Amino acid sequence: MTERVRNWAGNIEFGAARVHRPATVEQVQQIVAGAEQVRVLGSGHSFNPIADTDGDLVSLAGLPADVRIDAERGTVSVAGGVRYGDLARQLDAAGYALHNLGSLPHISVAGAVATGTHGSGVGLGNLATAVAGIELVTGDGELVTLRRGDADFDGSVVALGCLGAVVRVTLDIVPAYQVSQHVFEHLPRAELDAHWDEIAAAGYSVSLFTGWAGDTVDQVWVKRRDGDAPAPAELFGAAPAAGARHPIAALSPVNCTEQGGVPGPWHMRLPHFKLEFTPSSGEELQTEYFVARADAVAAFAAVERVRHLVVPVLQISEIRTVAADTLWLSPHYERDSVALHFTWVPNLDLVLPAVDALEEALAPFGARPHWGKVFRHAPRYPRSADFAALAARLDPRGAFRNAFVRRHVLAE
Repeated sequence: MTERVRNWAGNIEFGAARVHRPATVEQVQQIVAGAEQVRVLGSGHSFNPIADTDGDLVSLAGLPADVRIDAERGTVSVAGGVRYGDLARQLDAAGYALHNLGSLPHISVAGAVATGTHGSGVGLGNLATAVAGIELVTGDGELVTLRRGDADFDGSVVALGCLGAVVRVTLDIVPAYQVSQHVFEHLPRAELDAHWDEIAAAGYSVSLFTGWAGDTVDQVWVKRRDGDAPAPAELFGAAPAAGARHPIAALSPVNCTEQGGVPGPWHMRLPHFKLEFTPSSGEELQTEYFVARADAVAAFAAVERVRHLVVPVLQISEIRTVAADTLWLSPHYERDSVALHFTWVPNLDLVLPAVDALEEALAPFGARPHWGKVFRHAPRYPRSADFAALAARLDPRGAFRNAFVRRHVLAE
């Protein structure tokens, strides 16, 4: 019987005829070369069929999780299937850090990079911007190395698994640093509009959580690096939380990283959730759209115009910022962005009308969806044609293409 594999949320059951868990890069090369159709599965934290295939599904979690720090070059090289949280612990123990982390430390390096996954910070690029090199197995089983500065590099990092199986990633590193986390509550909605730029830049990393139902933003999480100015006594009318908080107010904060301004290692404060606990609510779907940061206030108003469809199926929404980059299929390509993230109830039939309403409301802003989350349509990117040509060159037989890729990425 064919092994049945589901994603983390459980809403996608992959249709693969065969599931592989190779232990060496050589085995990956053999599997890919012998497969008619193949896709690579990361940590399964996507909410759509981006990794699905009716051919061969390859998990890289079994590759040796060796971490190679090059202090002279300021980089770390790691197997693509390694989770960020595990990498971060080893880096910190050696006195190093990454520039940013996502909300969840549970995601794999290669999967997060390939989909343009991000943290938050007006001056911080997404996780893929730290990539200095990648090694991938192309459709003929060849191992190819691409480095920053190569002609094809900017098209090969956020590549959605279209070019090959990324077996190793080299990332920029920096000296380890400390972060403290303060949570403020009940930010007046009018103050968000009036002081958006100041609020977004109030810390090294800032996240706002809202249910879009009232006249306040529920929580503002401000993460400050050592050496930053002290946290304010209040934030434009938002008061410091009296205790630890979960983004979803009804849930216990026990799974969340430490708050209250207590300094701690970067990897134990930048994510919202602890590596050893279940991330977020555990029962959910997710959607996320990116618009230009300059359009943030107008985009907030657009969401509120359709909140009658959004609120009934919403658990919580997060607002973040991401700096522009030059990666061809990055949702933040050449655009400083504001991220509008929606954590839904785990019922796709109920959620899709809200997704449709959001896409229509945000269309005037050229909204780009997160590649790994629930969405209906993705716009063409300025370098979409160049990416299609690159995919044809590196994977001429189309081994890594699936229905998702053909519809949203390589459509004529």
